[in-house]
Amino acid sequence: MSDNSNQRAPKPNRSLGRKIIISVISILVLLAVAIGLLGYHYFQEALKPMNPQNTNVTQVHIPLGASNKQIGSILQNKKIVRSGMVFDYYVKSNNMSDFRAGYYQLKPSMALKTIAKRLQRGGSDQPIQSTKGKVLVREGANIDQIATQVQATTDFSKQDFINVMKDKAFMARLRAAYPELLTSAMKAKDVRYRLEGYLYPATYEVKKNTSLKSLVNQMVAKTNQMMTPYYKQIKKSKMTMQEFMTLASLIEREGVNQTDRRKMAGVLLNRIDISMPLQSDVAVLYAIHRNNKALTTKDLQNDSPYNLYKYAGYGPGPFDSPSISSVKAVLHPLARSKNYLYFVANTKTKKVYYSQTYEQHQQQIDKHASNN
Repeated sequence: MSDNSNQRAPKPNRSLGRKIIISVISILVLLAVAIGLLGYHYFQEALKPMNPQNTNVTQVHIPLGASNKQIGSILQNKKIVRSGMVFDYYVKSNNMSDFRAGYYQLKPSMALKTIAKRLQRGGSDQPIQSTKGKVLVREGANIDQIATQVQATTDFSKQDFINVMKDKAFMARLRAAYPELLTSAMKAKDVRYRLEGYLYPATYEVKKNTSLKSLVNQMVAKTNQMMTPYYKQIKKSKMTMQEFMTLASLIEREGVNQTDRRKMAGVLLNRIDISMPLQSDVAVLYAIHRNNKALTTKDLQNDSPYNLYKYAGYGPGPFDSPSISSVKAVLHPLARSKNYLYFVANTKTKKVYYSQTYEQHQQQIDKHASNN
């Protein structure tokens, strides 16, 4: 029997290992080439217009101090360019810089070079319309609803409109232009929007190159025009314009016909006289940022200063844009001597029932509101 203890161990198959390494390297090279080709194709595609057939205008805001990378990201998010990263590379490789802040009217059909040159020339310092449009401000619409309508029918976005509503310098200029109308509104505390109640219900034509602030000014000017015949009477009422427009805005949403509007105005004024909360569902809905909802006990306890179930008085200000019919109702209330403090409406018959006491009010609710 032979001794195998001194036999050598079998050599590893170096040829097989070499083949595996070569195969892995080959796969990696192929992957790198494929990725490179895909990247090159993506880059070339990203240099092309986002959509050559789409000539719809999109308003784009470039903020002050935005970097090329940030601008590219904004353009991509607005679907003006395919890739913000490629835009950034393109402008750097072509030594394009000095882009200026402002509002721009851009299209997905534009080439990167065209977009970059527009940004170098500079845009508008405020939102601007590029095509003709119309904005309908409905009676009883609040500013959030008006902003939605503006976005739906013009080049302006809802947020652009809301930003104008919060522009303190612009508010100051409007106050100077319409002091009788807006002085008390500008002094009011805890308001959501200074111009709530002062954007008159009407249809406004928005022409090419009309700025958003110009459109808002039209709305305020229309309110001033419609209210001018009543300024002296309002002053005699001992209410500020803000308080007066608050009552008119409540009547706008509550009233069914002019007689009932005037009676409801009488109820609200009777409550004001005895420091009784107005307890308006319209006010609570505004406080919780809703336009239509069955109110819960939690809603009625909301701590917003606009909640006129919780707080007596007029609250911060109007809840919507009232019509002249509601303005006249507050100027000429009916049946105040009957000392009505409550009303309830039957939504089917549209008839409104008035009461002097809470007990009578509950009876009216049981009898009429239960049939709603």
